[in-house]
Amino acid sequence: MSDSSDRKPVADQAEDDAYFPSPYSLTQYVGPKTDFDPSTKYTNAYTGKKWKILVIGTQERYLQMKDGKFFSTGNHPVEMLVPMLHLHRAGFELDVATLSGEPVKLEMWAFPKEDESVKSFYEEYKQKLRNPLTLSEVWGSGFNDSTPYKAVFVPGGHGALNGLPQSKVVGDILRWADKNKRYLITLCHGPACMLAANIGKPEGEKFIYDGYKIDVFPDSLDNGANIDIGYIPGKMKWLVGEELQRLGVQILNEKITGETHQDRYVLTGDSPLASNNLGKLAADTLLKEIESEA
Repeated sequence: MSDSSDRKPVADQAEDDAYFPSPYSLTQYVGPKTDFDPSTKYTNAYTGKKWKILVIGTQERYLQMKDGKFFSTGNHPVEMLVPMLHLHRAGFELDVATLSGEPVKLEMWAFPKEDESVKSFYEEYKQKLRNPLTLSEVWGSGFNDSTPYKAVFVPGGHGALNGLPQSKVVGDILRWADKNKRYLITLCHGPACMLAANIGKPEGEKFIYDGYKIDVFPDSLDNGANIDIGYIPGKMKWLVGEELQRLGVQILNEKITGETHQDRYVLTGDSPLASNNLGKLAADTLLKEIESEA
């Protein structure tokens, strides 16, 4: 048994009052390998040039908590890399962007250090993650029905709460995706991005995700166990599920089991445990649709 001190968040020496997860919490949440099967292949992989995937990452490291402390976070590497790996093997080119073009921040303390598939894919995409596109420049004067993004992928990690849910550009992109029947793929804390669809929307227009059913990281963990085991350094300013429910989104899961769900053109997963399942669901769904369009 770990002693109680193992449950204390670890100070980040780069920032005052900033903390990494406690050693004990990492034993509960972080494994050396993922459940990605290295032999995974898609026999119907996309070979065309028309369709790509837009990956929107977080450029922010520090999430401020309710008491002013900071959680040293970012995108969860498993939640980002494993779904991307599936989409890559399914034949899709992946464009990586952040709000201002600053590097994607990853929670490297959660990296699966013994997973050779994820490690090699990370090395392949490292420069795209460190030199991403600027989202506002990608959006430009707006997308249209010929824009080549078949899906928008927003990975989780608490860093997804920084900037993305408050971004008009993210909202514009999600409303475009909804209107043009393009997919939103997201998991864990990533569904916080859906809140952006309520920003800058035309007056009188309904929130596009009202009535949708999704999987998301449970508020009960962020409000309880994550604090108790020292994964986060205190209470959060706001909770993802609570804010989405206020806008009419229905939360399906109460726990984290690796659950995924599809509601129309929105594919969601509950946690890092869902990374592999969501990647397979996304790849299969996109490839089947492309085949049906041929």
